[in-house]
Amino acid sequence: MLVGVPKEIKTHEYRVGLVPGSVRELVHHGHKVLVQTNAGAGIGFGDDAYRAAGAEIANTAEDVFAKADMVVKVKEPQASEYGLLRKDQVLFTYLHLAPDLPQTEGLQKSGCIAVAYETVTGIHGGLPLLSPMSEVAGRMSVQVGAHCLEKEQGGSGMLLGGVPGVAAARVVIVGGGVSGTNAARMAMGMEAHVTVIDKNLERLYALDLQFGPMLNTIYSTVDAIETNVVGADLVVGAVLVPGAAAPKLITRDMVSQMRPGSVFVDIAIDQGGCAETSRPTSHAEPTYVEEGVVHYCVTNMPGAVARTSTFALNNATLPFALALADKGVRRALAEDPHLKNGLNVAKGKITYKAVADAHKLPYTAPEEILGL
Repeated sequence: MLVGVPKEIKTHEYRVGLVPGSVRELVHHGHKVLVQTNAGAGIGFGDDAYRAAGAEIANTAEDVFAKADMVVKVKEPQASEYGLLRKDQVLFTYLHLAPDLPQTEGLQKSGCIAVAYETVTGIHGGLPLLSPMSEVAGRMSVQVGAHCLEKEQGGSGMLLGGVPGVAAARVVIVGGGVSGTNAARMAMGMEAHVTVIDKNLERLYALDLQFGPMLNTIYSTVDAIETNVVGADLVVGAVLVPGAAAPKLITRDMVSQMRPGSVFVDIAIDQGGCAETSRPTSHAEPTYVEEGVVHYCVTNMPGAVARTSTFALNNATLPFALALADKGVRRALAEDPHLKNGLNVAKGKITYKAVADAHKLPYTAPEEILGL
């Protein structure tokens, strides 16, 4: 199989679909890899590193898309890339289709077979291709939240951990999954007062066992969210419904009651955001102020630490990329129900129910469209 790796074109996105080590592994399995020039330059991998790993270098993205049987990316295709995809070409990347109708329609029109990292499931549960970036985003959320609390960033001028004799900031994390757990770990490490809200009692119990009395865990209700969000200095939205649009758990009214200069970091923005006041931002202009609260809603947060993120992502995606290349898409999906859960669009049909439901469009089972 010819595997293509285009350069990412989303604003300030420096991650790359395959590092040279991953390219070498694919070549070792008998495949060819075509990498767009400078695709890995942002994280220190020049074209020579890819050539040494066995890849060929293409001058343009058009060359990569035109020749590749499978395209491996990091972020969802941008509008200018929809037309480069073609019928039966495999696209393996993050998609986040539920809040993005134009992309959904673009993938349908192309006829490609789109497998989304974020809906591939794991043998022991969870989302193994989303988890690495959730870990990064969770840790970053507290880092950027602390920075946004600084006065020159529009914040209230509060040090997250306080100092002796001065109270530490109150951090509220809505969602106790992978990103929420990592956010809590970082916030506690910076000596803030930390509360995690989640509707899964087993998850709250596990967090209590993991962190003990340093962490306050609260069962999620409308009242609990309102009470804690209104009194917080930093709120982290870490809500996830796999493949679906994030629920708007934080209302505009709640945000308006927060102290001016408080900060809200929405990790769920890739899936539409979990607050009524959320709207997507980029690393070029990461924040805005709404209802007196600083909002950080960057849709590719891990791109800020692109080298760490790329290696973490490749560690998780490479086995699945090898399976798709070694077996072909139909056999790979037929033999691995977890990988099949990653199929979102194929041959013009939506094959992931949560995406179809989000856009009120017809759903077609993967088995029906690919004959699995």
